[in-house]
Amino acid sequence: MSFMSVLFLIGRILLGGYFLYAAFNHFKNLSGYTGYAQMKQVPYPRAAVIFTGIMLAIGGLSIVLGLYIVLGMWLLVLFLIPTTFMMHRFWAVSDPMGRQSEQINFFKNLALVGALLMLSALFAIIG
Repeated sequence: MSFMSVLFLIGRILLGGYFLYAAFNHFKNLSGYTGYAQMKQVPYPRAAVIFTGIMLAIGGLSIVLGLYIVLGMWLLVLFLIPTTFMMHRFWAVSDPMGRQSEQINFFKNLALVGALLMLSALFAIIG
């Protein structure tokens, strides 16, 4: 196994693992996440948390295992875009600390979307 293959594997484990950990937290803390989603006025908050947890798990597993990886990345993009704009509306938060926290999560999610889009384009090019 080449050095670049090892780096790629480590990257897949870290990126996919991040989403798997998020999925685990969705189910481990279902009631807390449901309350948070309800506070953010997400329709059907419990169902939304379960559905997005499944999206995170499938997307994360596809990256870690290297199976249907582009499909998994697009699933995560489809999770991240609405989640980012619904859950992390920093511009609507008046408390400075709360605003900063939401802003960090908003831009972190946008960076993840950017990385997933670049990687999916790269996979489309190299097959």
